[in-house]
Amino acid sequence: MNTIDLQNGCAVITGGARGIGWAVAERLLASGAKVSIWDFDDAQLNGHAGGLSGKGTVYPYRVDVTDAEQVDRAAASTADALGPINILVTSAGIAGPNFTTWEYPLDAWKRVIEVNLNGVFYCCRAVVPYMLKQEYGRIVNIASVAGKEGNPNASAYSASKAGVIALTKSLGKELSQHNISVNCITPAACRTRLFDQITQQHIDYMLSKIPRGRFVELEEIASMVAWLVSAENSYTTGAVFDLSGGRATY
Repeated sequence: MNTIDLQNGCAVITGGARGIGWAVAERLLASGAKVSIWDFDDAQLNGHAGGLSGKGTVYPYRVDVTDAEQVDRAAASTADALGPINILVTSAGIAGPNFTTWEYPLDAWKRVIEVNLNGVFYCCRAVVPYMLKQEYGRIVNIASVAGKEGNPNASAYSASKAGVIALTKSLGKELSQHNISVNCITPAACRTRLFDQITQQHIDYMLSKIPRGRFVELEEIASMVAWLVSAENSYTTGAVFDLSGGRATY
């Protein structure tokens, strides 16, 4: 593992109690950052935060990212506990069910958009003012290759992740005159609990589209995120970093 210096980092990681968020939390702690894990699942949050506590400073906070007021309170509480926030990784997300677009349940559509897209907006909206006060910050939004290409029978997920890509580009341009970098990554599928929400047929479809012939590993995602949130990433902003195993070529 390459050494990345995050000794002055104060990071918020949404969806940090499991999956990609958990792997990113481990990697950032190993690099010296203080980490606040924001998650909706109390049991997972407390259990996993305890597992990380021996690796560095961890501040677990229960928050529903679809509630803007809760997100604002979480940001204020984190800043009080750990100091000014200068890293944000938005990893909280859901897959939603697999249906054709014209058969997609309305409540499921709204839920996917609310968590995957609006939740990212609420978190960026709450945290950016802390970064502006410092004239420094690093934001990485977790999008998906589905946001580039669109997966059949996953229109809500694909649309939400395409929205995250566009939001990242807009925010990156808005903050380009400050030392605040805003980027996103577009991983191919990774074996996390999201797989529990989708059909085996859809899992097989996603794997068939990856030239490397395997799903991306959590550690591979965390490695890329660690560099993107470091001071070394001082120029690139509003960009999309591919982690699709060759599926996306643009």
